[in-house]
Amino acid sequence: MTQETVSFKRHGNAYNRFILVLTIISLVIMVVMLLPLNDETIGLLQFYDTLICIFFLVDFFLNLRAVSKKSDYLIKERGWLDLLGSIPSLGVIFKYSGLLRLARLNRYVRIAHAMRGESRGALIADIIKNRSHYAAGITVLITIIILSSSSVLVLQFESQAPGATITTRWDAFWYSIVTITTVGYGDFFPITFWGRVTAMFIMITGVGIIGMLASLMSSLLIGSPSAQREQAAQIAESVPKIENELAALKNEVAAIRQLLEKNTPGGDSD
Repeated sequence: MTQETVSFKRHGNAYNRFILVLTIISLVIMVVMLLPLNDETIGLLQFYDTLICIFFLVDFFLNLRAVSKKSDYLIKERGWLDLLGSIPSLGVIFKYSGLLRLARLNRYVRIAHAMRGESRGALIADIIKNRSHYAAGITVLITIIILSSSSVLVLQFESQAPGATITTRWDAFWYSIVTITTVGYGDFFPITFWGRVTAMFIMITGVGIIGMLASLMSSLLIGSPSAQREQAAQIAESVPKIENELAALKNEVAAIRQLLEKNTPGGDSD
């Protein structure tokens, strides 16, 4: 078993694929930050980059904690690159520090290499078996993608329009949050054509995300259908055994009762 495979199997497949997609998202954000955008949009991208870096830092410490010999992870598995790729961009002074995100390619290559030999049937079986883990990861990833892309787009469209209410990074972030959660306070609203198109996209996808969260919560509370069927099958199998034990216990009680009646002296009648 290769070192990459050992690292990949340290966590579940759903978790590793979550980190894999998150790495791709962080690289896309890094590329977009190099485009000639206004300062508010760049600041919003740096905000999302920092949030993703928190996931990366947690991932790094989880990997570090999971190994008994820390040097194996840091040196042999090049974990120091994972740490380097988890350092967030720190404003205008470190404008190009987002390039450190390229170090996350180390994690990407390891996971992609370990998954290369996995068959499609094994992937489908793993998804079915761990559907709740995959559902949670997909929900988080979709939320990050929609929230980041929509807030950046609406800010880019609205910030230059006369009379616009969405002009700063925090206006765009707040507007995207209240829209994707279908709350919609109405304190911020788009006035441009493309800003409104983006708003429709947020509202439609927001309804889907709320539905996914509701489905995920219900599956966690009541369990999956397969787990329920398995539990019902186990109960059905145990019913005959319980009935036999009750019958045996009833016979033993009857035998004890007969023995007591036999050994109890009866009263003499006059």
